[in-house]
Amino acid sequence: MKAPGPSPAEPARAGDDEPIGVTLRRLRKARRMSGREVAAAVGLSQSTVSRIERGIGSPDLGDIHKIARVVGADDRQTQELIRQAQRLHDRITEWRPTSDSLADRQVSVAEWEARAQTILDFQPTVLPGLLQISPYAKAVLRLFQSLARIPAERLTEAAVLAAVSARVQRQQVIADRSKTFSFVIMESVLKNAPCPPVEMLAQIHHLREIATGHENVSLTVIPDGRPMTIPALHGFTLFDRDVILIDVYNTGLLSRGREDIEIYHRIFGMNLDCAEPIAPYLDRYQALYIDALTARR
Repeated sequence: MKAPGPSPAEPARAGDDEPIGVTLRRLRKARRMSGREVAAAVGLSQSTVSRIERGIGSPDLGDIHKIARVVGADDRQTQELIRQAQRLHDRITEWRPTSDSLADRQVSVAEWEARAQTILDFQPTVLPGLLQISPYAKAVLRLFQSLARIPAERLTEAAVLAAVSARVQRQQVIADRSKTFSFVIMESVLKNAPCPPVEMLAQIHHLREIATGHENVSLTVIPDGRPMTIPALHGFTLFDRDVILIDVYNTGLLSRGREDIEIYHRIFGMNLDCAEPIAPYLDRYQALYIDALTARR
């Protein structure tokens, strides 16, 4: 005879091998709570709760603690979940948002940006998302959409436009003067032109406004040909000393491990030491794009 399972009132204890998300989902269902109800109770988005339950990415320790309490975990269960989450933090994992939506991916990044007080962003090939105007963002998203693990039927023009809107909306966080932002880009970023000269001129104007109009923003450039202590292998973003998101072609790599974060903080500092104020480079590339625009007429 099959042994009876746990009653809803008395959920089974989490075993050491049971994934964090499985435990939290089981406890939530035992309480007859929906994911939306849990999200509202702990002040998170429903997509964040869903990602944690599905084991996607490396969950925030504070989020695990809050969700565990809301779904009825006792002290022992909560501490075990925290220990499991801490172990996950010590390794780099692939970041896969729970939704196939291009726009929802932007929302996921916006959540990290909203929580962080200091954001450090290094990019060797394209501008950071927080600095892109709509035409530039649209061009970049189109370039990479063919590599995204998203069903072809969802890679529509409407989906790209929704993602562009979500990416631009993220930029509201720059207006929060309690936060600080440091962007370091390679000069090649200004040279690379994913959109026509007239739109690149608008992009350069926007960069100038950001650089001069926001005291909480530092925007610097590593000149072409300048020797670097560490080669620029890829872009990355640090959110405080809590999370690092590393850019690769078709996805992102996520880590909350202290050693990973410390290493990338050191690399960012080395890159920053090689960088110069952006203003002269904006002047130079503004002139180049004006010449390119004139030559087309």
